[in-house]
Amino acid sequence: MGKLGLAFRAFFRVFSDAEFAKIVEQALVGKLPAAETPAPPPPKPEPKKPVRSEAVSLLAALQREARLLDFLQESIAGYDDAQIGAAVRDIHRDSAAVIQRMFAPEAVVADEEGATLEVPAGYDPAEYRLSGNVSGQPPHRGTLQHHGWKATRCEVPQWTGSDSAANIIAPAEVEVA
Repeated sequence: MGKLGLAFRAFFRVFSDAEFAKIVEQALVGKLPAAETPAPPPPKPEPKKPVRSEAVSLLAALQREARLLDFLQESIAGYDDAQIGAAVRDIHRDSAAVIQRMFAPEAVVADEEGATLEVPAGYDPAEYRLSGNVSGQPPHRGTLQHHGWKATRCEVPQWTGSDSAANIIAPAEVEVA
């Protein structure tokens, strides 16, 4: 629409719309109302990543690499000790490799079990569990019963599968003939 058509439209609208008339009057004296800026469009939501418990990822790795769940779910009542021992040797080695790779565990206390140990004042109960005749204020002296374990890293693989498969520990295996 040209300027002449715009002027005619504005001319007639001023007579029928008081609010519009005020805006035109302010524009003619150089006091334009602040222009309303449209709100920016909302950002597109990030695609939701499938969720899987790290515990399921760990169990899946222990099953995949050491067949741990197969062993634990199977009744061993019908096997003799030699058969169980032979199976456990491989499961032990392969499970230890998974744990080492993901967590690199180290002893909380480097001393040998049975050594005399002093637990300092202000100790963290997550690091030391005291038993026996515990009384008075620390430091406490006692015999190391177990050196404890701490993870020096936590590198559980991140799940990249679908939500529907998030709780699958091991897929069903089907050999097609």
